[in-house]
Amino acid sequence: MPSLTVREARLRRHRRVRSKVQGTAERPRLAVFRSNRGIEAQLIDDLAGRTLASASHKSLPASFKGDKSAQAIEVGKLLASKAKSAGVDACVFDRGGYLYHGRVKALADGAREGGLKF
Repeated sequence: MPSLTVREARLRRHRRVRSKVQGTAERPRLAVFRSNRGIEAQLIDDLAGRTLASASHKSLPASFKGDKSAQAIEVGKLLASKAKSAGVDACVFDRGGYLYHGRVKALADGAREGGLKF
């Protein structure tokens, strides 16, 4: 039996988590995507199929200086502020098959600092 690549294993974990986690208008799903360069997150209402708010490393100010973990914290805070303006204060966390460690954990901590509850 051939072993899975890192990407295939992540996608398998992601599908398993997505079968159990679903976002609604009251508690949207906070979906995380992590790349080598940066991190992105969005709040998704799965029942309506709409993105309510999103934030990315690209939307940070050009004057931002810091490593990728600091970048993830700022993206989490930015997402929380956009969620507040969209009328969302609670969500369910979808780590996207990534381990809850490092940048994914930093993004979650930043979103919690910004006022999101999950």
